[in-house]
Amino acid sequence: MRVYVPTTLAALAQAHPDGALEQSPAYAVTPALREWYVSDDIEELEYAALVRAAQSSLRLLAADPGAPRRRVVVALDVPDAAVKPFAGDEYQDQLSLGQVVLAAPVRLAKAAAVHADAADPEVAQDVATAADAVTAADAGDDDAQFSVDGAEDHELLWFATQEIPGLLG
Repeated sequence: MRVYVPTTLAALAQAHPDGALEQSPAYAVTPALREWYVSDDIEELEYAALVRAAQSSLRLLAADPGAPRRRVVVALDVPDAAVKPFAGDEYQDQLSLGQVVLAAPVRLAKAAAVHADAADPEVAQDVATAADAVTAADAGDDDAQFSVDGAEDHELLWFATQEIPGLLG
């Protein structure tokens, strides 16, 4: 199963030397995600799960003001048994849509790719603004949601796992 683990550059740097991601929340193509997006196109559904993980990465940045302002998502292939449904995989709310829980830390060696924002000052500014606004956006503030949407206008770039050291440097 392909899962998308939201993280930050700081957390990825911490995980990289020993090769394990401790973070257990992740996103995947779940029955609830399929139902919400009403699609049978697996690529479209996986992209939706990736976007959900990028939104979660933004929330991690909001909680860590010292982390570089770039969203990071690690795409991993794990056995189905390594994934547990989040709250029974029933639709809870927009924030939990597609969320799953990893049963244990996962090895970066299982990573298929890393997705991250470009190292661009304009992107970093939009992501920083969005990280500052995400809590208010979650509470229903339309102006804050506009700021969050500004970060989502930037597509995450694809990096091979061999490129992680360069991404961190």
